[in-house]
Amino acid sequence: MFPRRSCLALPTIARFVRFNGSSSHPVATRQLELEAPAPLTEEEFSSMIIHGRSLYPPSYHPRTHSVPVAQLQFRAYHPQFLELYMHFVGHAAAALGIPISRPVYLPTQRSLWTVPRGPFVHKKSQENFERKVHKRAIKAWDADPEVVDRWVRYIARHTMPGVGLRVTQWKRAPPGIGQQMVDAAVGSTRLGSSADNVKALAKKIVQQEL
Repeated sequence: MFPRRSCLALPTIARFVRFNGSSSHPVATRQLELEAPAPLTEEEFSSMIIHGRSLYPPSYHPRTHSVPVAQLQFRAYHPQFLELYMHFVGHAAAALGIPISRPVYLPTQRSLWTVPRGPFVHKKSQENFERKVHKRAIKAWDADPEVVDRWVRYIARHTMPGVGLRVTQWKRAPPGIGQQMVDAAVGSTRLGSSADNVKALAKKIVQQEL
């Protein structure tokens, strides 16, 4: 969330009171203290005109219930592309009002190869190659599944070349879904049918066998 900024800074007010104030009207020091700025809402933040907003860090919305809804993992060989794409993903989540975590740095995967430069007598002449896979992770909370789906489709459509994306989503089932599944399974079997249906099915099988 972006804090509200006051028009006059504290040093400016202090200098004004020092040179323009009188002893007959003392000013309490508590009045000079600025109040804590209230955080901006998503509607106020979206309606503000900020030139070069993409140059600033994204706005991280606070969590309400801490219910995880998705986890995104990113992989790339070049960390510059990875950081730029993470910046884009954070701004997309801030625009949709999705509370996300800051990028988490995962361990870098390192691979080494040793290849001979030539066969036969040049066996001792070898060359080493190294490859590093940089990884990042972001977790999202407290968002509607439809909003999360739109966010994932948007960042997947505008993915950066050379950056891999893997998405894991958790969807909450409504209460009583277990009993509904049991009733549907029992209803599709013979155990849930009536006695007349069982007798009719038995006669049909006997006629087919004879």
